[in-house]
Amino acid sequence: MDSLRGALGSLTPQRLQGIRRGIEKESLRALPDGALAMTPHPAALGSALTHPHITTDFCESQVELITGAHASVQACVDELTQVQRFTTSALGDEMLWVSSMPCGLPQDDAIPIGQYGSSNVGRTKSVYRTGLGYRYGRRMQTISGIHYNWSLPGVSSEAYFGLIRNFRRHAFLLLYLFGASPAVCSSFVAGRTHLLEALNAHTMYRPYATSLRMGRLGYQSDAQASLAVSYNSLQGYGDSLQDALTRPYAPYEAIGVRGPDGAYRQLGTSLLQIENEFYGTIRPKRVIFPGERPLHALRERGVEYVEVRLMDLDPFEPVGINAQTMRFLDVFLLHCLLTDSPPDTPQEIAALGRNQHNVAERGREPGLQLECGDGTVALTTWGLDLVRQLAPIAQAMDAVHGGADHMAAVQAAEQALHHPDVLPSARVLRAVTERFDGSFVAFAKAQSAHTKQVMLDVPLAPAVRRQFEDASQASWDDQRRIEAADTMPFDIYLQEYLSPKRLVAEKQGGPENSQA
Repeated sequence: MDSLRGALGSLTPQRLQGIRRGIEKESLRALPDGALAMTPHPAALGSALTHPHITTDFCESQVELITGAHASVQACVDELTQVQRFTTSALGDEMLWVSSMPCGLPQDDAIPIGQYGSSNVGRTKSVYRTGLGYRYGRRMQTISGIHYNWSLPGVSSEAYFGLIRNFRRHAFLLLYLFGASPAVCSSFVAGRTHLLEALNAHTMYRPYATSLRMGRLGYQSDAQASLAVSYNSLQGYGDSLQDALTRPYAPYEAIGVRGPDGAYRQLGTSLLQIENEFYGTIRPKRVIFPGERPLHALRERGVEYVEVRLMDLDPFEPVGINAQTMRFLDVFLLHCLLTDSPPDTPQEIAALGRNQHNVAERGREPGLQLECGDGTVALTTWGLDLVRQLAPIAQAMDAVHGGADHMAAVQAAEQALHHPDVLPSARVLRAVTERFDGSFVAFAKAQSAHTKQVMLDVPLAPAVRRQFEDASQASWDDQRRIEAADTMPFDIYLQEYLSPKRLVAEKQGGPENSQA
């Protein structure tokens, strides 16, 4: 604790005020009956290829809302709320599904892949998603979540990797506190092996689950399980990723790049098609230039921010997350950055994976033990120890921003460790069983309809609406310009984009300690 206070003392108020955070929020479009909307991405929302704030994720029915980077938590929430209000107003009788686990799904091959127009870059995005469907199944890709992008001025790539290692060690606490996906529609697991129990004829669950999205049913793959990616340095991370991006993988070679009809099935046959396919609870990130590969950007210019990827949509919050949760994330990430972060090992990486699955599937189980070092420790014991360490960081943040909101977020976490019945995952199960006869879809459908009405009850100011409408029109113009400027045949473009030389930094030595 003394070393933590010393590290915290090195952060000036100006640096703490320099924290930036932004959100990317995924949501399925659903019909009033709780089925997946099969309609194209609404034209009024602009081009999914070029709109800066509204796009699609895996499927055409999966909206992604994106904020800018904000100096205050409330400004970030406010922007996300405005983007969601505009989006909701364009949906007609459809609604945004409030749960991370999907609504009623059609047959796997009927789930519509995201479409981005006829340009080379747009076609590449669709082929990549087609490949995900072949590799993992389309259902898995309809899982939605919130990504929290975070940066602090003056942090080196080396220090960001230290943060990432500690985050992975302590991510169990976030899964416990904010997991909100303890149940799923039985259509999601139809034909799959699983360990879920039936809550009713159409709902499967685990009684103590926190986040099935982050468990064995979620973004998992046997292929990627073979990747023991180390986060000990940018160079090691980059080398691991490059290997996965260039090494052929026999099951994917069997799929083939093209089908018998000549249509593309995937971008390539390597373990990863592109960098974004690598699943993880947190990623080192860098803003890329047009056409640049993300790994090249990292190697060339260093880590600029981290992307936290394990947050479920909270179905009880209108935009899926609230300001208190975001303040807790800020404090938690500062703790990960400021505390000692020893190198990871293959043994620790494997243990962290087991901890993640146990907390995702059994996190509220009384007495649940997690692996820690050479032994085990109760989740609540470890969690309470971590939360107590967060207090001085929360106090420092409150001193900079005024008020006591950060301490309130830490105190709420402490209460939740003592009283798991207040957790979102417990509240979801309680609502499903007590109010909706055990039906997950009925619960999420009602909550989605309620959230839609909350959004529509407060219309956007006319000037703000015009700004969104102008942005949508500008995005269509941008897409047309990109399509008109294409001269290279798609096959050649793809070969060039996927070339291993595009992954390598031009300068020697790399940006291991560059200031972001």
